[in-house]
Amino acid sequence: MKSKLLVFVLTAILFNCTNPNTTLYVGTYTNGESEGIYQFEFNSETGALTNKQLATSSENPSFITYSPDKNYLYAVNENENGSVSAFKVEDDKTLTFINKVSTKGAHPCHVAINEQGDKAVVSNYTGGNFSLHNIKNDGALNEAFQVLNHKTDSIASHAHSAQFFKDDLLVSDLGRNAVFNYRLANNNYKLITPSIVKLEDSSGPRHFSLTKDGKFIYIINELSSTITSAKKTENGFEFIETLSTLDDDFKGKSYCADIHLSKDEQFLYGSNRGENSMVVFKRDTTSGKLTKIQNMSVHGDWPRNFAIDPSGKFLLVANQKSNNISVFKVNTQTGFLSFLNEVPLPTPVCLLF
Repeated sequence: MKSKLLVFVLTAILFNCTNPNTTLYVGTYTNGESEGIYQFEFNSETGALTNKQLATSSENPSFITYSPDKNYLYAVNENENGSVSAFKVEDDKTLTFINKVSTKGAHPCHVAINEQGDKAVVSNYTGGNFSLHNIKNDGALNEAFQVLNHKTDSIASHAHSAQFFKDDLLVSDLGRNAVFNYRLANNNYKLITPSIVKLEDSSGPRHFSLTKDGKFIYIINELSSTITSAKKTENGFEFIETLSTLDDDFKGKSYCADIHLSKDEQFLYGSNRGENSMVVFKRDTTSGKLTKIQNMSVHGDWPRNFAIDPSGKFLLVANQKSNNISVFKVNTQTGFLSFLNEVPLPTPVCLLF
């Protein structure tokens, strides 16, 4: 009996060590053929996306994210009456609905979870505000305990993304053209500064990436098609540079979408809607400065969110208007991308490993 148990355990360990498949979830817009959040199996050796199925029905789950332990998944419902939904990740990777709460604003477009897994922040694009929610032990969301509102009489706020970093909360407001910094105090978030770094007029900050140690931030600006870099100091952030995300020869209209660092933080990637490209930068890890090294066609139209797979060897792009997901091989030494394959899917906008 003991020998059989030992064989079973060893077999399970061997399978987990050698199994190259991981689950990819895809958030979509459901005003067409899509029905909600989809799941695929992704092979981190071949780059193949297979076994597509509907993980759960949901209305306009345009941005999705995990809890830190990946036992739960959270999705915005990007509607006029904004809401955010919680799901349990089952053993077969399908999603079971837990609950849904109001985001206190219209058209939520981003949700993030803190590292403890007990708080969520949702960005309401049209509502122009950010709602903060406590998360219960069973993954369920509580109603908002705080709403951060940036609207003024003269400037329209367009909340676009937010991230927790320790006790800080950084929020990107495209309408106010700034990244705000809040800090947790007495169970509420207090404003530290309404702009961590000066951005050029009409830049439109959309998303941003922080290095793991929090020393550098890279802000992708939707309206100006640029990336602004800054370094953390004792008194906040210090501006480094702003660089174009577009090829020097491109003269058309384009709007940035998503931004991510490579696993080793040696490279930075961004998506361009219009040029329909991925931009690749080499990163100086000491100074934080960037050097543009590639603009690669996404083999699709209107690239939104993209994701790097857990192995760091592949990058996948959600092309909203052409209804496909493009898979690229990443040269981990040079950062360069090469196109591998694509799969069809209605209005993909967010990818999650």
